[in-house]
Amino acid sequence: MKLRLLFDVGRAYPTPSRLKAAAGSWLAYRRSLLRGKAWQPLYPPVLMVEPTNLCNLRCPLCPSGNGNLKRPRGMMGMALFRQLINEVYRQIGMLILWNQGEPFLHPGIWQMINTAVQRDMYVLTSTNFSMPIDLQRILDSGLHHLIVSMDGISGATYDQYRVNGDFELVMRNMRDLVQLRGRRRHPYVIWQFIVMKHNEHEVAEVKRLAKAIGVDRLEFKTAQIYHPEDMPRFLPQDGSFSRYHIENGEYRIKAELLNRCHRLWMQPVVNWDGELAVCCYDKDLSLPIGNVRDKGFGALWFGDRINAIRQQILSDRKVYPICRNCGEGISRRV
Repeated sequence: MKLRLLFDVGRAYPTPSRLKAAAGSWLAYRRSLLRGKAWQPLYPPVLMVEPTNLCNLRCPLCPSGNGNLKRPRGMMGMALFRQLINEVYRQIGMLILWNQGEPFLHPGIWQMINTAVQRDMYVLTSTNFSMPIDLQRILDSGLHHLIVSMDGISGATYDQYRVNGDFELVMRNMRDLVQLRGRRRHPYVIWQFIVMKHNEHEVAEVKRLAKAIGVDRLEFKTAQIYHPEDMPRFLPQDGSFSRYHIENGEYRIKAELLNRCHRLWMQPVVNWDGELAVCCYDKDLSLPIGNVRDKGFGALWFGDRINAIRQQILSDRKVYPICRNCGEGISRRV
């Protein structure tokens, strides 16, 4: 399965311009690390675009679901989406269609997927799958990669985190999609399971169930927690499934906070309203770059503002609060 995924992703970079951009950005990042000076990348190999930050669930640790998201709510207009894709598709080979919110709530999501697929982009999206949905339309859209977020193998467990979700509907949607897909290559289906205190006892059984259903991969994810008072309720007993530990009586992230982050060279985010964000951890746009609607993506990506942030990351990343709770790279895959 991993070889198949690697092959499929590789097909997203068939042109010299995309290969040049991807290689150039990676080399710029490596050179920046070696010299301690921000070297400007070419176009990034991956772009994350937020169709909407609205959601049908009320997950207690998610800023979109729990109401703590401070930036405006809405849906990206199709004119803005087409403007953005038409500007970047010759250089960028992979499009991630999510950030905050539930992508399938956007009425134009099929057009978004199809627009990118027609331009030979590799398209990924993520869903809670807790809604009636035309599964055949997912197959016909050309979507390459689908992540299904479901953190339980029973309604009693699932409901503790996925508030307002429908466990039976999510399970049925996932089973039926895999069955309907049959021998088709796409979409590549990942079952994503956030391991928390109330569901860690299901880890062994979820492996068996994922295999029985026939998903392509099961991925265990650690929870990102913003408030210390939530730690006792959600942190699992098994520390290998947690990105935090207790140090001097306080919860702290396990990862050493190195002065580096590839996302500012390789994977930026465009929010639903066109605002460019440095990464998906900047939920409330604390480091605004500018709006692609007015200035275009390239002018912002190659501009002084984002390069100054890259330099700060290389010098002292801790000055940014979003970096101090970043679990980049901490995950377990099976």
